[in-house]
Amino acid sequence: MSFEAWTIFALFWLVFVTTPGPNAVNCISNGMNLGFAKAMLGVLAILTQASAFLLLSALGVTALIAASPTGFFIAKLVGAGFLIVQGIRSWRNASRPAPSAERPARHVYLHALAVATINPKSVAGYLAAFSQFVQPEVAIWQQMAVIMPTALVLTTLSYTGFTLLGVMMGRAALAAVFNVWIRRGLAICFIVYGVLLGISGAPQPEGAS
Repeated sequence: MSFEAWTIFALFWLVFVTTPGPNAVNCISNGMNLGFAKAMLGVLAILTQASAFLLLSALGVTALIAASPTGFFIAKLVGAGFLIVQGIRSWRNASRPAPSAERPARHVYLHALAVATINPKSVAGYLAAFSQFVQPEVAIWQQMAVIMPTALVLTTLSYTGFTLLGVMMGRAALAAVFNVWIRRGLAICFIVYGVLLGISGAPQPEGAS
């Protein structure tokens, strides 16, 4: 991959991981409720998902999934339901004390992994990355040696930033009412993302009609 191609890819990925979505909302929520150290397990889960999706994209599996309307439709409905239920639960729990002690590390990690995996933005983003930036004439694993570190570093920086934002919001939200409405706002975001996921179409690779 040339330096020019790498620069374009890095800018694309920077926009991709800094555009607010379910992962960002989850990181902010974790930061508010769990504290920085425990909330970083959510970032670790996102990096796990990103690594898996990058490898699957390189092998063409992500494009194959997107090309299967039935499989994508089922996955989309499951993901939409997950986000909506999460949003409703978060709304109902907004006025209660944050249950940080009741959430084991394993739950924080697996929940963040689930949110990241069913995010339709992920499939679309990885398809775009591999249809736009991978050069067919260059060995794929040679390009992956550049793509993966770049993507994972930018992903780490972005979602660590969202987590820190949540931590700062949690510390600033000294008034109980303000804290409740922030948490309800995040709950609404989950519900909106779930609805948008439910009505969205399958992502299309570059060149598809």
